[in-house]
Amino acid sequence: MSTPQLVVHRDKDLMAQAAAARLITKIVDAQASRGHASVVLTGGRNGNGLLAALAAAPARDAIDWSRLDLWWGDERYLPEGDPERNVTQARAALLDAVPVDPERVHAMPASDGPYGADVEAAAEAYAAELAKTAGPENHGTVPSFDVLMLGVGPDTHVASLFPELPAVRETERTVVGVHGAPKPPPTRVSLTLPAIRSAREVWLLAAGEDKAQAVAIALSGAGEVQAPAAGAYGRQRTLWLLDAAAASQLPRSLYPPASP
Repeated sequence: MSTPQLVVHRDKDLMAQAAAARLITKIVDAQASRGHASVVLTGGRNGNGLLAALAAAPARDAIDWSRLDLWWGDERYLPEGDPERNVTQARAALLDAVPVDPERVHAMPASDGPYGADVEAAAEAYAAELAKTAGPENHGTVPSFDVLMLGVGPDTHVASLFPELPAVRETERTVVGVHGAPKPPPTRVSLTLPAIRSAREVWLLAAGEDKAQAVAIALSGAGEVQAPAAGAYGRQRTLWLLDAAAASQLPRSLYPPASP
């Protein structure tokens, strides 16, 4: 378990741009050292804002997009191409603009795919895909992602792990179907906390005053069942990327000065 580190930026746009630059560096370094990189994407306004900033960054071409594996932390169990699906939004924000290898874009199953309405079967299939990609150097049945990104919800949820629901209590499986999510749509597929914790680095993104209380709760020592964001951490590094509004309820001593 790594101790959380905080970076606080002036506003959400600067946060997105800085996070995109940080991600480019991390991917390029991983590719230089191992020949490839693996990143878990997140949706929501902050995740998509980061992807849009990455698409606009001139340094994006430093990445060898053909040697990058892309995964998702969760997905809304909706038909392929639905505008609410995280992968649909990621394609619009970034993926359609860069030469990714389609075989290395690991989208979670859609509700009109081979598993139909059986979200549990869809989750099992994604878990099997993760296990197939994990090598002997990895920790268990999940690849050692270089960076796993998570948006933090106003209720402290991450991925589709909501407070008190069964998915956040899962300790064995790496991917689960989620039923009755309090945020629509109610049916989703999500990585579990054990899968999240397999990542080398976990980055949690939060911007806006509506996230301030969630950030303060998650960083105050709350339990992961009540505040799932508190249970999300990387093996080597846990990084909270915030704007000033999202950090506004934290003790001033807890984080460095905002970026200029």
